[in-house]
Amino acid sequence: MLKQTSAWDPRPHPARQHIGAATMQRNAHTAVLSDPARESTPESRLVRPAPVLFDEREYRDAVGAFASGVTVITTQGPAGPVGFTCQSFYSVSIDPPLVSFSIARTSQSLRSLRAHRNVVINFLGSQQRELSGQFARSGTDKWQGVSWHPSECNGAPTLDGVIGWVAGEIEREIEAGDHLIFLVRVDGLSTNPAHDPLVFYRGRYRDIDC
Repeated sequence: MLKQTSAWDPRPHPARQHIGAATMQRNAHTAVLSDPARESTPESRLVRPAPVLFDEREYRDAVGAFASGVTVITTQGPAGPVGFTCQSFYSVSIDPPLVSFSIARTSQSLRSLRAHRNVVINFLGSQQRELSGQFARSGTDKWQGVSWHPSECNGAPTLDGVIGWVAGEIEREIEAGDHLIFLVRVDGLSTNPAHDPLVFYRGRYRDIDC
């Protein structure tokens, strides 16, 4: 049986010369062990994740309880416009204006994003469920019947009829498990508050009751 230790116990651990004060927090999901020779250097810390106590389905159900809008991320590719449906989008900073979105490592759009770096994040309206599904499917002509025009900011495709968009250039790519996070500096934007957004919640599109 393991003996419980206070989260802020400064006494030496019998198996190590030193364990950082903040490393023994009992409620944390990650234990961080400090190198005694370089304790003040963040890069020197070793991260040991705790065992996962849920399966993939439980995780999907839990995060699916967070309602989100739906976007289509667009850029230019070697053979024409490229785009994909994305829920993992959010505003990061006002000054400077930064937004972020995530993309799977296996996405066919990834190469074009890295090559062109200029993107438009198109915000879909409640009447654009079909468009959301169209850009979510791979192996098909996603742009068939889609009306769009190049952004005046960066040339990336802007979808006609969306309730808003932000355009910008990818500044940073961040490793994040089976996805990648792209940080985008916003150069231009537009919004149309007269229309309701397309909302996704618990695996279904939802209508907003005003």
